[in-house]
Order: sequence, then C-alpha cells, then structure tokens
Amino acid sequence: MPLESLVHTALGMKLAVWRSHGPGPAVVCVHGAGVSSRELLPFVRAMGATHDAWSLDLPGFGRSEKPRAPLTLTALADTVADWLAASGLERPCLLGGSFGCQVAVDVAARHPGAAGALVLVGPTVDARGRSPARLVGQWLRNSVRESPRMLPLNVADYVDAGPRQVLASFGTSMRDRIEDKLPHVTVPALVVRGGKDRMVSQAWAEEVTRLLPRGRLVVMDGLPHMVPYKDPEGLAREVAAFLQTAFLQTALLEAEW
Repeated sequence: MPLESLVHTALGMKLAVWRSHGPGPAVVCVHGAGVSSRELLPFVRAMGATHDAWSLDLPGFGRSEKPRAPLTLTALADTVADWLAASGLERPCLLGGSFGCQVAVDVAARHPGAAGALVLVGPTVDARGRSPARLVGQWLRNSVRESPRMLPLNVADYVDAGPRQVLASFGTSMRDRIEDKLPHVTVPALVVRGGKDRMVSQAWAEEVTRLLPRGRLVVMDGLPHMVPYKDPEGLAREVAAFLQTAFLQTALLEAEW
C-alpha cells in the first residue's frame, strides 16, 4: 500500500506522520526507544490493506521536531494524546512497539477515551531486568535474529536523534514502571510476543497480559523482538482479527453502561 507523508502539530511541536489509507478503523503506531517510524512502515503498509494505518515519529526522533531537551515519558504520551485529539480519529487502536508500548500504556492510563484498544508488541521493560548491563545483553542476544536490513535503519535513526536523545530514551524506558499502570488500562488490549524474542521473556509477556483487565496474549512463533519489521503481514492479520471483536466488545459494554 502507498504511504502518505504528513506533518502535523501537537503541543506546539511538528510531528512527522505516515498514513496508509484503508477501509477499517484507525490503527496508530508508536515506535521504540532511540528509533523512529522507519521500522514500523512495513507494518503500516500491510495494515493499510484492511485498516486506516498511521505511524508518527515522537518528538526528538526521525523527522519530527527536536525539542531543546529530551522529553519525559509523560510528555511523550501527552504529545501522542494531543495529536489523537486533534486528528479527528475516533478512539483508534494504539499500537506500540517495544518502548512504544510504554508510551501507549501511559496514554491509555492517563487519558481515558483517547484510544479504543491497545496492541502491545514486545512490551518493555521486564521488571526483573531493569539494569543497563541486562538490557545490553538482551539486545545483543536478540539482534542476531533480527533482519540485517534493519541495521541501516537503526543507524539513520540514531544519527537523526543524536546520542543525547537516544540515551535519554533508553533511560526513560528502563525507569518506567509499566506494571503499575497496566491495571488502569480499561480498553481491550492484545499483547504480542515473538517466540524468539530475547528482550521480552514469555514470563514477562504473561505478566503484562495478566495485569491488563482486558488483555490477551498472542505468541508469534520463530520471531524476534521487532515483529512489525520481521513479519508485517502476519502481525497485520493478528491485529485485524483482534480488532474485529475488540471494538464490538467495547461498544456493547458502553451500551450497557
């Protein structure tokens, strides 16, 4: 599917946004720490076959505006929430990849009504592994399973952001206690783990799912951490199947209230 490149504004900052027009409800993607939408665009194209698929570069990354100082997780989530409110999209599905899961959860927990569903692909960071040495080791073990075509994308992302932004984003990811927020996410949520992911263990994926009031887990066999890049079509099928029931369940619950 062709991608449309746009520039939007949220909280006074210019954001680079990509869109693949599709017939179904909107899916908005948020990228991981230190990188940009580059790694998510294959998934956005695939998702556009069935849904209105979007991805945005967080402030400081990719083609978005660079703030004077790295933003906190709260500020990043507020920027996403402000963009969602201004976009005209009605309670879209918010899909996070890696650190993007932490941003998405923060949006859903503090801005009820901003999203109608969540998809958390490789949610970080395992509460039992919040140390720089542990994270570096996990990243190295996982990297050998990722597509080699991701390397130039990562290099471009790190150059665009600069070392200060990149290191700050990893530090923010490591300090965030996502487990404290998960019980406050009231919308349907799908947790996706690659079966060969060395950054997100099966035990942690199950813990994240258990803490979500309306969560369920899908494990995609043989895949590493970056599922959206390694198997965009497969992930798009999983997300489409999830959304078929998620939005209907939400509508029925709201009708009962």
